[in-house]
Amino acid sequence: MIKNKIAKLRKEKKITQSELAEQVGVIRQTITSLETYRFYPTLDLAYKIAKYFDKHIEEVFIFEVGD
Repeated sequence: MIKNKIAKLRKEKKITQSELAEQVGVIRQTITSLETYRFYPTLDLAYKIAKYFDKHIEEVFIFEVGD
């Protein structure tokens, strides 16, 4: 499973899902799906989101190995 810190980072930056979506070139529903773990980002999208928050991909997205 890939977890992420998108909601936390958004709140710290005081931006909406729509604002983040516009900045990274997706629709708001994509950000919603990422935050609720219903969708995993492409590498390109993960990079864009991390870059927007001035973070490394590993600081935003956490890969957890299941049993």
